[in-house]
Amino acid sequence: MIRKLLAASLLASAAPAFAAAPAPLKDAAAAAVDARAGELANMIDSVFSFAEPGFQEVRTSAYLTGILEKNGFTVTRGVAGIPTAFTATWGSGGPMIALGSDIDGLLGLSQTPGVPGAKPLVAGAPGHGEGHNSGMPMMIVAAIAAKQVMEKNGIKGRIMLWPGVAEELVATKAYYVRAGMFKDVDANLFAHVGDSLETTWGPMAYTASLSVEYTFAGLTAHAAGNPWDGKSALDAVELMNDGWNMKREHLPVTQRSHYVITGGGNQPNIVPDKASVWYYFRDTQLPAVKAMYDAGNRIAAGAAMMTETSVTRRVLGHAATNYGNKPIAEAAFANMKSVGLPQWSAADQNFARAVLSGFGRKDKPLASDGPKLWSPENPNSDRNGGSDDIGDIMWTVPTITIVYPSNVPGISYHNIMAATAMATPIAHKGAVVGAKVAAMTLLDLMTTPELVAGAKAWQQQVQFKTERYAPLLGPEDQPATHLNADLMAKMRPQMEKYYFDSKKYKSYLEQLGIDYEKAGSAAKN
Repeated sequence: MIRKLLAASLLASAAPAFAAAPAPLKDAAAAAVDARAGELANMIDSVFSFAEPGFQEVRTSAYLTGILEKNGFTVTRGVAGIPTAFTATWGSGGPMIALGSDIDGLLGLSQTPGVPGAKPLVAGAPGHGEGHNSGMPMMIVAAIAAKQVMEKNGIKGRIMLWPGVAEELVATKAYYVRAGMFKDVDANLFAHVGDSLETTWGPMAYTASLSVEYTFAGLTAHAAGNPWDGKSALDAVELMNDGWNMKREHLPVTQRSHYVITGGGNQPNIVPDKASVWYYFRDTQLPAVKAMYDAGNRIAAGAAMMTETSVTRRVLGHAATNYGNKPIAEAAFANMKSVGLPQWSAADQNFARAVLSGFGRKDKPLASDGPKLWSPENPNSDRNGGSDDIGDIMWTVPTITIVYPSNVPGISYHNIMAATAMATPIAHKGAVVGAKVAAMTLLDLMTTPELVAGAKAWQQQVQFKTERYAPLLGPEDQPATHLNADLMAKMRPQMEKYYFDSKKYKSYLEQLGIDYEKAGSAAKN
């Protein structure tokens, strides 16, 4: 069957721009995604309701792996020493293609979906103010759809799904690579939420970064009775920050660096014997980040010397630069053109306008142009100084990022406004489109060996000429799985009563008593 379909495809399209799976297979995968659109919406809403931050995605991980196991995938939990990380595999023979997306939320961004204004579900709790609740459900549905087509047509190949844990802390994917999670993978498809349908090949607009916490240790004393006996760790933190701020004047314009004091003592009348500061060092290349890290270490040592304290440091996160694979990106882009953008309803457009108006943003319609393929020949002008640790995987195995239109254009991410649409029909429709693209591209890779070979050759001959992956992790560095544990121990009991019950309600908005059309009605005029 598969040979006949391949032959028909070749006859129908002379001199194709890239190797592709036969159209009937892709149509079947798209139909399988459509058949699971309701299930996909429930998954998106459920993960939104869990709203778990980095390293604490306990309920999210259990929920998603349960779905994968029910659909015939073999799940390995706790990979790379990270309790909420997993791999889910299926298949035999042929290439191994990985699919992944992030699952973590952001601190303090609890937001009621379907409300075009600030309204937390639980004050002070985490929330999906980036939209990471949609990506892994989307990839799971894409994998199940492709699996069905492969089983029906006798196509050999292996699928591996994996989650991006604690991406907002750029804290896990370098450890995935170090643990060998991708050593048998031939190509990787990554997905990230956005407001358009697009992908990129070549260098991408994200910085490399290193996340480091410096901890100073001194000696307590009575701050009024005998301060001369104290050695202030907080003084050391402040001196380090002063030194780094002086250093900024002499750094390249491409750098980004910032910090927060994570511990500064217990009360004012006790000289602090312990204090810590958490830094992000970022630049456009890893060697430049290493130079910043080395400078930070010297400044920390100097601050310790001046205050007669000692200093230790711990790497909390790592991200290499992002670099998309050209052959795979071109294949995905062709599928994007075939799938097209979602059919937005009047209610969708009205709600998007209401969100923008409610947060004082300029009016922009939901995605209507595209899809887009960015490259050095057609660069994306929207330069982003942020980081994404998918870069560590991009320098390990041929990888692209599929951006899918599940959020509202013109919003600010890492903000509650980015959570308002993420459990609404906008998020659901955008993810259906993304799942179709991912499933179709997965079939391209499974059925056309020349595409996989071309992706590997391009990485070796083009990508690796510009940079080689040299992670800044030391052998003693381990995933910072302690992060956010105390917060969730406090917040989870308050959040649990808002978990989505898909057996009782058709949607999360219904459970919360929100009228989607009414929410956007104010923006009609």
